Amino acid sequence: MRLLIWLLSIFVVAAGAPGCAPDGAPGSAPGSAPGSASGAAPGSAPTGALQENPYRVVYEGSAGPGVGKHIVMIAGDHEYRSEEILPMMARVLAKNFGFTCSVLFTLDDEGFIEPGSSDIAGLEALESADLLVVGLRFQDFPDNEMQHIVDYLARGGPVLGIRTSTHAFRIAEGPFVKYTWDNEGDDYAGGFGRQVLGETWVGHYGTNHEQSSRLVAHYPIDEPVHPILRGVGDAHVQSGGYRAVPMPGSVSLASGQVLNGMDAGSPPDPEKELLPVAWTRSYEAADGTPARVFTTTHGASEDFLNEAFRRMMINASLWTVGLEDAITPDLDVSLVGPYHPVQFSFDGYRRGVRPADLAGWDTPIMSPEKPTRDGPSGDPSLRRQP
Repeated sequence: MRLLIWLLSIFVVAAGAPGCAPDGAPGSAPGSAPGSASGAAPGSAPTGALQENPYRVVYEGSAGPGVGKHIVMIAGDHEYRSEEILPMMARVLAKNFGFTCSVLFTLDDEGFIEPGSSDIAGLEALESADLLVVGLRFQDFPDNEMQHIVDYLARGGPVLGIRTSTHAFRIAEGPFVKYTWDNEGDDYAGGFGRQVLGETWVGHYGTNHEQSSRLVAHYPIDEPVHPILRGVGDAHVQSGGYRAVPMPGSVSLASGQVLNGMDAGSPPDPEKELLPVAWTRSYEAADGTPARVFTTTHGASEDFLNEAFRRMMINASLWTVGLEDAITPDLDVSLVGPYHPVQFSFDGYRRGVRPADLAGWDTPIMSPEKPTRDGPSGDPSLRRQP
């Protein structure tokens, strides 16, 4: 079925995208509309390989500090709607800062986005990536796709992880078992989450949909403000807190204050201490070279509506690729195009959406007309999953 989807995509691109450069040669596609099968932003000139992948949408900026840099984002969690936050984050980074951003999604057998399905193709995009952004949960990708992630880590590519990416992989067997979230091996305890992002899954700390969180930024008195925190202040997010004790050597940038309510003015939970919710660290490439990492245990699609949280995420993207000198307190982090994040819930994603439907600057992410359930809303207990 994957091959059929791929072949159909190639046919659509060949038949419906006049002006595209053949064989991956540079070129443009004048007149291509947002949402076209190419999956590229209007006015961009992606290679043929970028156009042909039905698992991917590409946003290509034209001006800003990120010109010439490629960010690859992988969306595939079951609950917190990484398939919404990551394409919007990609648009902001491309339109406002000049990056080329490729967002890859897990799909179902018909080519529609199915968060957490583990059906993905095209991770060879990481071969040219300057940053990997992960929004994953309990994934077990095909070995040939997982190999591209392993190779990226081996060369020391920067990584930015959100929310459930602390437990990005659950792999029962094969050559990549050590990346699983609860790996007990001495050389890679806690898997990808612990060894790369700095923490694996520990547990919920705030109750989703009952307790929101205030991110209290750390501003040292006698030291310069970390570039990621420039202009940020305290953010308010909808996702409940996670327990986390980041790896030694991590630098905490913000602590989470659990609130008894969903509004920014809700009172703090007096029984909850502040825990780290955003930090930086480094991991080592195969040759021992340190690689930059930013991790936050928040990052639901609703959280991105908050300007302070959004600014932190954009600043973090710039910092991980070494562009901290471009970070100023007044960077334009405004949303690009319509953004309609759903209230996050387990399996509560919008049905019937293809990656190509999100192409361009002005298509909705995602259309409110798309249903969020195949049937009844289901057991509310599903909202509290690892």
